[in-house]
Formats: sequence, structure tokens, C-alpha cells
Amino acid sequence: MFRLEAEVDRERRQLLNRRLRDDNTARSPRIRALRDTPAAHEVPLEVWALDEDGGLAAGLTGRTWAYWLHVDLLWVDAGHRGSGLGSRLLAKAERVALTDRDCTRSRVETWDFQAPGFYRARGYEVAGRVEDYPPGVTEFTLVKRLGPGAAPVQTSRRAPADGTAGNTPGAA
Repeated sequence: MFRLEAEVDRERRQLLNRRLRDDNTARSPRIRALRDTPAAHEVPLEVWALDEDGGLAAGLTGRTWAYWLHVDLLWVDAGHRGSGLGSRLLAKAERVALTDRDCTRSRVETWDFQAPGFYRARGYEVAGRVEDYPPGVTEFTLVKRLGPGAAPVQTSRRAPADGTAGNTPGAA
């Protein structure tokens, strides 16, 4: 007999995370080897651009784990879009991930109306797509190798033409 509950419970979530991590570590030699490295710990990475008044002009939040940079959020205020500020934030995050945290790759998810073109123009390649997430929208996962002379990340399929165009003013 089981009782199913649907409530927020921080302690259970942490217990679930530990148990899944332990199971994954036991089942995968690669994950097990990773556990003994500094890359085993997820570390936040943030880059901020402040205007002359100290207000937020742009920001990037992400994290590094397992030698990967994961960009969670990248936003540029409307008054600064098109100035290259988004590119500068992304480049700074990639530099920190590469030089300070030994990351070799980067990944990001973006919707079709946001920034797949922005990321592709900066060396990212579409590694996957999810149609209708949310309904009527396509989500793209893009990846990039970091470092000098980095070759493209091997992906399972090529991006369709409709997933390569379009730059959102919110990310440029």
C-alpha cells in the first residue's frame, strides 16, 4: 500500500536527489570517475552588465558541472539590444567556464521565437528539438565546444532549416 502526495517537500527532494545520484554513480563507471573530480560539483556562474546608474542592463545565469557550462538565462534590456552586449556576456561566461573551471562544452535551451539564430551565430549547433513545448512553440537544445580550434560537438542529427534562423532582440 502506498500513499501518493503532491506537495513541495525540500527534505524529500534532497533525499530523492541523493538516492538518484547514488544509483547513477553505482550504475555508471563514467559518473563514478567524475565523482572524484572538481567537476563533480555544480557551481553557479553569473555575468552581469550594469548601466551607469547601477541598474541591470543585461545578465546571464548558468552553472558548470561535469566539464560543461549550462546557460540557464540570458537577457538584455530592450534599450541595449543589438549592441553586442549579449554576445559579450556569453563570451565572458564561456571564458570563465573554460579557463577557471576546465569546461570543454556549453549547452543552452531556447525557444524558436527567442534566440536559436543568436546562438548558432556564436558557434552553437542544434543538438535536439522538442515540438509543442509549450504548445505551438519549439524548444531547441544547442551545444558548442569551448576552446581554441574547438571542433563542433557531435550531434545525432542536423538542424532543420526552420531552426537555424531568427535572432531574438532579448539576447543580442
